[in-house]
Parts: sequence; structure tokens; C-alpha cells
Amino acid sequence: MQQILIAEDEPRITAFVEKGLRKFGYDTTIANNGYEALQFAQTRPFDVILLDLGLPGKDGWFVLDEIRRLKQQALVIIVTARDGESDRAESMRRGASDYITKPFRFSDLLACIQVHLSHRV
Repeated sequence: MQQILIAEDEPRITAFVEKGLRKFGYDTTIANNGYEALQFAQTRPFDVILLDLGLPGKDGWFVLDEIRRLKQQALVIIVTARDGESDRAESMRRGASDYITKPFRFSDLLACIQVHLSHRV
């Protein structure tokens, strides 16, 4: 079963994404802030990390930088309300696999995950 870390501090979004991913057979772990996200990413292998940039504690870019510094191989998909072109470019420069802006349709998020995972095989 593929492991997905959902690093999101908004409970409604977390519940929505977790429910959908579990329905499609993914195993999920929730991190409510940047500290938790980084702790989970350092101690457990994940196939995908869904990472909000606006996390409390340590922001998403800090978490992404640390994940890449540690040579973690997880796909990191940024899921954020920041819709600026420079935010997207900066995320990709730092090692994100993709970038989705809120609000989003679950079907788009799922397709993004599935496409990236299929290319890793």
C-alpha cells in the first residue's frame, strides 16, 4: 500500500483529502504543522508528501528544503492557497514534484498523484 503524508493545518481540507485517498486504497498519515511533517518525513518512508506552504511552526518551504537535504525520495506535491507564479517556480526550484492551488478538485489531486507515481515505477 502506498504511503502518503498529508501536511495540512486546515482540518476540513485534511479530512476531505484523507477520506478520498483512503477510498482509493492509499495509507495516509496526517501532520498538522511543519514540525510534525518534518518528524514524520524523517522517520517513515512516504511515497508522496502533500505539503501546504502555510504550515504553522515551520513553513512548507523549510520542510521541503529539509526533505531534499536529507535525500528523501518521496514525491512532494505542494498544495497551497499561494497562487503566485514566483511561489510555483520557487517550489519547483526547491525540489517539489508538482504544485496545486487551493481550492482544488479532489479528482485533479488524485490524477496528479497517480501520474507521478506511475512514472516512478
